[in-house]
Amino acid sequence: MFAIEVRDHIMIAHSFKGEVFGPAQALHGATFVVDAAFFAKSLDANSIVIDIGRAMDVLKALLQPLNYKNLDDVPAFKNLNTTTEFLTKYVFDGLATAARQNELGRAGQELHAIRVTISESHVARAYYEAELWPQK
Repeated sequence: MFAIEVRDHIMIAHSFKGEVFGPAQALHGATFVVDAAFFAKSLDANSIVIDIGRAMDVLKALLQPLNYKNLDDVPAFKNLNTTTEFLTKYVFDGLATAARQNELGRAGQELHAIRVTISESHVARAYYEAELWPQK
């Protein structure tokens, strides 16, 4: 399996609902490092998985509306706990849409999977990984 990975980051604020979150129920800030890995079973005619520049542009565009925002105030996240795990799926969905719409410099049908990892510190991270074309 071949893969390329691109990285960006966002600075956000948010709070959580639920006793399990302890002090994180209060408004707090975070700087998230976001890694997106794109997987293909083979290289294309150009010997690439996807175009790295396009992948970086798509990731940056997905993250830009969240950067320097209080996620509690983002309408799409109203009444949701914007945990690291939740955000990995949110970013995955946006990248998967771009891949399936052939926006990454290669036919999306030729890509196998995407994994999004978000590091919330140097000791803790979460990821979401799924195939782009799951078998039925």
